[in-house]
Amino acid sequence: MTGQLKTPGLINWTFYLAMTLLVVLPLSVLTVRSGAWQQGLLLYAIACFGSAALVALSLALLLLPRFAAWRKTIMLRALPAIPGTAMLIMLFSGPTAPRIHDITTDTANPPTFSKAIELRGAGSNSLDIDQDVILLQEAAYPDLQTLSSDQAFDAAYNRAVQVATDLGWEIYHEDRNAGVIEAVDTTAVMGFKDDVVIRLRTNAEGTLIDLRSVSRVGQGDIGANAQRIRAFFEAFQQQG
Repeated sequence: MTGQLKTPGLINWTFYLAMTLLVVLPLSVLTVRSGAWQQGLLLYAIACFGSAALVALSLALLLLPRFAAWRKTIMLRALPAIPGTAMLIMLFSGPTAPRIHDITTDTANPPTFSKAIELRGAGSNSLDIDQDVILLQEAAYPDLQTLSSDQAFDAAYNRAVQVATDLGWEIYHEDRNAGVIEAVDTTAVMGFKDDVVIRLRTNAEGTLIDLRSVSRVGQGDIGANAQRIRAFFEAFQQQG
């Protein structure tokens, strides 16, 4: 009977490693949030890829006749590797995003930051405009364009402040005369901070609204900055 057989060491070690990687997942998040984001992301990658490898190993063991008597044990001991594997699948199952972290709705004349420069820190990404990044953005996110609103300037400005606040952004600079709002959005899990500038200008029909969202760290944003701009525009156009 299966219960009388000694569980092979390979199956036991699969469980031990899976449990270890399960513990590494929250540890990686805490490491990122502490400021050591590169080390934290490395731990996160190790946990996710390692978990996926253990799931693959467990599936292989299930197919081998010599381990037929321990199939239930194999499945149970692979369970701690499921969260990391699921996170890896979610990461790669989304749309492919270019390796950029600076996104704007006006590629010809991107909004500029003023206050953000003081807050981002010496190790943050540059806020200088990179034409190579602009070309990559135009190819990847052609839908991101200036929003034209029929609202008068003051109403549109007030609406922009309200939407940014409702989205959970921390507004740290407002200049109504210049038509500029600057804010920071902190991601829920890893605690990454991305700076956003909202620029409003009047035209014959009402108000033109542009956004620029820039990650403080990291080369790529996995599409987060583009999605942030879309979320703002969608909320802005809803009835207040």
